[in-house]
Amino acid sequence: MLANYLSGRDHAVDINRLPDFVYGDMRVEYYEHLSGKKASDLSWADINRLRPSVHRYIARARDGLVFVKTHNLLSSVEGVPTITPDATFGAIYVVRNPLDMVISFAKHYGLPIDRAAQAICFKGLDIPAKPGHIPQILSDWSSHVRGWLQASGLYLKVVRYEDLSANPLNTFGEVIDFLKFPRDPQRLKMAVKFSSFQELARQEKRNGFIERSKSAERFFNKGRVGVWRKILGEKEIRLITERHGEMMKELGYLAPDGRIRR
Repeated sequence: MLANYLSGRDHAVDINRLPDFVYGDMRVEYYEHLSGKKASDLSWADINRLRPSVHRYIARARDGLVFVKTHNLLSSVEGVPTITPDATFGAIYVVRNPLDMVISFAKHYGLPIDRAAQAICFKGLDIPAKPGHIPQILSDWSSHVRGWLQASGLYLKVVRYEDLSANPLNTFGEVIDFLKFPRDPQRLKMAVKFSSFQELARQEKRNGFIERSKSAERFFNKGRVGVWRKILGEKEIRLITERHGEMMKELGYLAPDGRIRR
């Protein structure tokens, strides 16, 4: 949506050109550039030590705001922050009901639903290094959300996937306001239209998508809200709501009495 809004074009941004718009803090090329070493010669300690320099390097890459995608938990490793405060304007944190998110997680990584449910409850969860990417620290769903929502001094906008799905114009408009950009109603409408799930799925069907994992048949599967009701078993529902109940209540996914909201 941001790419389409800022492009101002009369056609949708190519989903496979998104890396031209947004940087990824997981890309190993930055670490190689600043260290002068090949990825294979960089230890985890090297990567961790280089992280603040990489973030500052990315922040200087363009004039104005530089958009950076991260999957990382906002925390610190051996005293080094996973997100560097002095290089950070703010954060747009997109969160989704874990009952639905776990289904996408399972499809993306080719996991059975029960294993995916266990994974998002595992505090040691991470994304291992792969060609072109450094390791990424996730932790369990609640810890990840809490790390971002409770970060001291962080200029933060929380976006629930469900709100973006139900009312994209208003929700995305709030993101534009948060970024202190002029709100252009026509651009908003076009950005929402060009970023619809149907458009993204159409593009992927035609040209593929570079972020699709080898374990998934496609990246853009259904994207619907509440699909968990037809897929999850009682065991998975109980595990997720018991482990993440406190945070689910805070975000409105559970009622104060623990009932799952419709």
